[in-house]
Amino acid sequence: MKPQFEIKDKKLINDILSNVEYGTLALCQDNIPYSVPVNYSHIEDIVYFHGSQNGKKAQIISQNPSCSFSVVEPYSMIQSYFSSREGLACPATHFFKSVHVQGSIEIVNDYDEKVLALESLMKKLQKEGGYKPMSDEVYQKTINITQVYKIVPIEIRGKIKLGQHLPQERFEMILEHLSTRGSEIDKLTVEEMKKAKTNNY
Repeated sequence: MKPQFEIKDKKLINDILSNVEYGTLALCQDNIPYSVPVNYSHIEDIVYFHGSQNGKKAQIISQNPSCSFSVVEPYSMIQSYFSSREGLACPATHFFKSVHVQGSIEIVNDYDEKVLALESLMKKLQKEGGYKPMSDEVYQKTINITQVYKIVPIEIRGKIKLGQHLPQERFEMILEHLSTRGSEIDKLTVEEMKKAKTNNY
């Protein structure tokens, strides 16, 4: 990864993990890759997800717990003519923030940790509440049969691409085009571009 794209701010990495609703879990069995999208939550550096005790995902994990896990927070698509007057396709790109976790998957057997993981997932996906807490005994049977996994990280890296590396003239061109197009994601992208240009992530 080019240094100018790497996120060094741990808080920003945690914010991305909190904002994104699902990630892609990459596994490998018999040298054949397998990837699957999963909802997840994270507590400190640990990523939690859940699933069936059977099935392909569970089978692969039981044989090879090594994994990589990635999430992407997307921003605006940047047309080539947003930053170039030469008529070339090359400047076309997509702005984003992302986090990549390399690690090993463990099954969570401790009941209290399972409750903690599932509660954190509910708080993430249903912020408004409206449900009994996962510690309620009504969930005990369901929690006992639910397979909860955690990714114990070896490495966590973040990447941000919001034009912060571009010369000021090209940067300003993109801001102008995004402001003119004016969609909600464009407005948000403009805000995040300015932050990225100002801050050294």
